[in-house]
Amino acid sequence: MATIKHLSSKNSDLGAAERYLIFQHDESSNKPILDADGHLIPREDYRIDSILCGDEDFAIACMKTNLAYNKNLSRGDVKTHHYIISFDPRDAEENGLTMDRAQELGLEFCKKHFPGHQALVCTHPDGHNKSGNIHVHIVINSLGIPKHLGYPCPPPTKSSSSTRPYATPTS
Repeated sequence: MATIKHLSSKNSDLGAAERYLIFQHDESSNKPILDADGHLIPREDYRIDSILCGDEDFAIACMKTNLAYNKNLSRGDVKTHHYIISFDPRDAEENGLTMDRAQELGLEFCKKHFPGHQALVCTHPDGHNKSGNIHVHIVINSLGIPKHLGYPCPPPTKSSSSTRPYATPTS
């Protein structure tokens, strides 16, 4: 059985989420681990996909969307929501859960529950303290764009009277 944890972030550095997902971090301080030359060290194993980001990385795609709709620009605005779906370590042996299957489940969950949100979906093979539980991170832009405006999100035209009713941040 999986558990879900939610965190919201007001961090304007949208690239921080992706760096956390793909590079090694110290479990106690949550700071990135650097090699002898001061470079970030990639995680040994992970799966990552983006949704509604086109050819751009998550941070750039979200910044463009937020600017186009004049949302998530203030210091106090929640910029992203981060969900962590943690599977029981026994799911691998008892239910055949693999990282690839967990990534598929994460993508399905994200598309079902967060339509219209730009997202990163990333699966890691183990939890804190090397517990062995496969877990999926889902990071979404808090700004969701209704499908009738099109994906990826086009900027509103200057002739429109107001785009605010259509671009609604989730809470």
